[in-house]
Amino acid sequence: MDPTVPVDRRTFLAVTARGGARLAAMGLSLPALLAACGRDQPAIQGSPPTRPASPDQGSVLVGDVLDHRLRSDDWEGAFGFVTFRLTPGSFEGQAVYLIRTDASDEAFAREQRLVFVPKLASLDGDGLAGEAFLVAGGTDDQALVVSSEPGRPDYTPAWRVRNVTWTAEPRTLASVGDVRAAESAGEIQIEPAGAVMNAAIVKWSSGELPADGVLKEYLGEGPLIEPPDPDALTVTFKLNECFPGSRYIVTEHSIEPAAEMTHTAFAPRLHGGPSEAGATGRTNVFMNGIPGPGPMGFQPSAFDLAAGDPGWSPYWDHYTYAWKDGVEPRVLESQREVHAARDAGELEEFPGVPDTKGEVFTVNCPVPVLAENSFTG
Repeated sequence: MDPTVPVDRRTFLAVTARGGARLAAMGLSLPALLAACGRDQPAIQGSPPTRPASPDQGSVLVGDVLDHRLRSDDWEGAFGFVTFRLTPGSFEGQAVYLIRTDASDEAFAREQRLVFVPKLASLDGDGLAGEAFLVAGGTDDQALVVSSEPGRPDYTPAWRVRNVTWTAEPRTLASVGDVRAAESAGEIQIEPAGAVMNAAIVKWSSGELPADGVLKEYLGEGPLIEPPDPDALTVTFKLNECFPGSRYIVTEHSIEPAAEMTHTAFAPRLHGGPSEAGATGRTNVFMNGIPGPGPMGFQPSAFDLAAGDPGWSPYWDHYTYAWKDGVEPRVLESQREVHAARDAGELEEFPGVPDTKGEVFTVNCPVPVLAENSFTG
């Protein structure tokens, strides 16, 4: 196989109704729901607590995970599922829905039951993250106010969290403009929460992540098994395996061709800046070799570290590898093994994919579940 030949969609990575009303009916507001998610949760080694699902289903890292399985007999694909609770948001008066997975501040991550990712703190600067305003003591239909959404050139799933408290009679704030006007009028106080949060928008004003109706390949026709449900406040993703010991989802790509070919959201602000700021990790993806559940149809990818490690990040800089002619492929279970094979002349390395001609792109791949690897080849 000539790795320089242009490729199709499947092998691009093979070679290339508002949720607040429901909360109100339950007697909850969004701030109350978010606070409830973090009550009485002990910390484990600086990361949020793992929650065992069953002896054979690994450990849940994210408090908004409602259900998951590592594999399922309900479809052909070699992947499981994970169902998240949706967080309602508002952008320019339009409803959006997010999944919260990671945060840069240890106390905030523990309180909200998110994965503690210190690297994300480097995105707390102009142009590297959006703004998310968490309004306390507001109206029952108050949502998380965000500064962007997919389809805009400034979209990123990284958000600088701001705490908003009322000093006047509360009302609903539906946009950043509303927030700033209320601040100027002396009606609210805004304080930084000291955290950058990874929260992908999965349903927005003009679209949503697609569900795959075939469920044979991990990328396939979309990253979801069930579409976002604003009434039930749930969404179900495909849950895939990677080394070391992790189960991940995919939500955004930092370049548009990759987002289009994988049916994920395009996040322009993930491109370049987070890598230069030191906020990213690395994923090593195989484009040939031993068939398996990896994104290109071969062995699972190997990334640098496991979720919860201080050096880990859900923002992965994408590198692709091809076994050279005459080399017998084998399963590589760590980045160290991948790089050793590369340095021995057994693997050819492509920053990004061959079609990007040396340009690395970044993928948002949160890890909501830790579990022992089952792939052996």
